[in-house]
Amino acid sequence: MLKLLVIPAAALILAMPALAAPGDTPAPAPTPPPSADRPSRGNAGIMRYDTNKDGVVDRAEWKAGQEARFRRLDTNNDGKLTEAELFARTPAVGSSVLPSDRQVERQSAYFQRLDANKDGVVSLEEFMAQADRNFARCDVNKDGRTDTAECRQALNRNR
Repeated sequence: MLKLLVIPAAALILAMPALAAPGDTPAPAPTPPPSADRPSRGNAGIMRYDTNKDGVVDRAEWKAGQEARFRRLDTNNDGKLTEAELFARTPAVGSSVLPSDRQVERQSAYFQRLDANKDGVVSLEEFMAQADRNFARCDVNKDGRTDTAECRQALNRNR
């Protein structure tokens, strides 16, 4: 009895593509557009702050971008970043779910540098002070503007 059901079931499975009407293929899932405050992967690095698309990032664009970044990181909107907020979006190294010991040490050291007054949180002022230092380091020729090549040159020079 079971054998009698297997043959029609197999025939039906094999015939299913032929039974589908033309145009019945499911539409691909729409990809959400990148949000205005979160740049797409194609516009990464320092150039994600080039809001006027002139090929360089000036100090005003950098400052506005860093302030927006601070607001995104401040998930509880208290005007301060905890270490957990600062590194919540940081992916672990490799295929691990948890960060490595070295990654945790580096994150902790970075947080301590940001927290200038050692109160256990990073204020917008402390965050922006580091952002200003980062911009100054990337602006090799000190013209108030930088781009990927100039920033890469600065970073390679400091190694």
